[in-house]
Amino acid sequence: MPDHSSLESPVATRRGFATRRTFAIISHPDAGKTTLTERLLLAAGAVHLAGNVRARGERRRTRSDWMEIERQRGISISSSVMTFEHAGLTFNLLDTPGHEDFSEDTYRTLTAVDSAVMVIDAAKGIESQTRKLFEVCRLRDIPIITFINKVDREGRDPFELLDEIESTLALDVCPVTWPVGMGTTFQGLFDLRNPRLFTAAAAHQGFDKQIDCTGPRDPKLADHISEAVLGDFRETAELALSAYPEFSLQSYREGHLTPVFFGSALKNYGMEEILSAIADWAPPPRLQPAEPQPVAPDAPGVAGFVFKVQANMDPNHRDRVAFFRLCSGRLTRGIKLRQSGTGKSITIHNPMFFFARERELAEEALPGDIVGIPNHGTLCVGDTLTDGEELRFTGIPNFAPEILRRVRLGDPMRAKQMRRALEDLAEEGVTQVFRPVLGAQWIVGVVGQLQLDVLEARIAEEYKIKVQFEPSPHQVARWVTADDPNLVKRFTKSNAANIAEDRDGAPVFLARNAWELDYAVREWPNVKFLETRERT
Repeated sequence: MPDHSSLESPVATRRGFATRRTFAIISHPDAGKTTLTERLLLAAGAVHLAGNVRARGERRRTRSDWMEIERQRGISISSSVMTFEHAGLTFNLLDTPGHEDFSEDTYRTLTAVDSAVMVIDAAKGIESQTRKLFEVCRLRDIPIITFINKVDREGRDPFELLDEIESTLALDVCPVTWPVGMGTTFQGLFDLRNPRLFTAAAAHQGFDKQIDCTGPRDPKLADHISEAVLGDFRETAELALSAYPEFSLQSYREGHLTPVFFGSALKNYGMEEILSAIADWAPPPRLQPAEPQPVAPDAPGVAGFVFKVQANMDPNHRDRVAFFRLCSGRLTRGIKLRQSGTGKSITIHNPMFFFARERELAEEALPGDIVGIPNHGTLCVGDTLTDGEELRFTGIPNFAPEILRRVRLGDPMRAKQMRRALEDLAEEGVTQVFRPVLGAQWIVGVVGQLQLDVLEARIAEEYKIKVQFEPSPHQVARWVTADDPNLVKRFTKSNAANIAEDRDGAPVFLARNAWELDYAVREWPNVKFLETRERT
């Protein structure tokens, strides 16, 4: 692969959307996703000191995990965006939550990327959340680069890991780098496609030497690899070269083949090779699904969608930022865009690029860029903004929650502030909020218990309100709709005790259990009870 060590100025790299690489990093919790994010930023020269999720003091302060609760727990609970320049390209890196309780945030984030890096723990292989996230990528034909992490620790056989990727994910695999030993015998990585050996530095701070060679049998390798490891390495490397297909850019971009890299994010082994692969192979902005027709990046009009909203990134100013994926056209500061569905005209006064919590004013942006738009409740997840024809980007759903809880406020005098907090966090996607038609207690819906813990902590930290969550009489939530609007009105009137409205005012049926939901489905055959809902 070519050397991408040089850096260029932001102005020089904004020549066209072909210079954009917008990608997400996905994995099961603890596979090393956030550490990989930090190391890629370091390899690109975007930072000078990489943070470690599990480290202490200054080195623990990762850029992508910027919330206090993320630092306390050592996990990612919210997607973050890092935009940086490297080798004449603009990278928009999206670090996603790995924990399944925050999977909705990850699913929505994946609608905004053109490719992904999948991180796999060398000792654990493909885990449940990795499989789920891969399926989301497959639904959108997102090409994937695979990084098998932690090879400096004891792990599974490389062939076993490759076979698992092939069989579990139904992907062709093409190993690009190969470990020289594993765990305590790890001595470096070998580039199979452009033969060269990277030897591991004794201080575990990346590689200390690069040795160009003719292949695994090159005699000079004996000077750099111990005799105990060399024989097995040569045998396995030659087998890897003969047993797996050559890399095909077309097959990778179509989602049929994944190039596989081995390494260690924590020890900084193999980072530059992954960064080069993203630069050389990952696609520039792609066609985006929309109605009435898909939107190409070279379409003349400005168009894009909001895939995430974040409240209180700057708690001192109670700010609220919509994360906007630009899909076509050139967005400039001060441009007026129309909000599809409402027809409202919105002036983009201060668009910004992000580096996690840090921000920089964006004078212009091109397709593929992720832009922050400050607003005060005007924009929500799923909104489409255009300067031309009426259209709507699709595939950004809300999911029916699995856990419902009533909200109990410690101080009744703070009801107005609590409502603001719940609405802000619901617009973010941290939770879903339902207001019963009968009764005054709000109901929140989440995927898992950890979401409730985060919700309680953020309300206390950011809004200075103490709330508790108590069991709700309802266990199941479904959005209700029908071809005949009058039928929905009759259903909601007949079941008023079980009806609530979501943050958009859409009717939701809250059932006490699955039996009650089944009964309603049988009694009202022309009413649709939906597990997912897209904003219209």
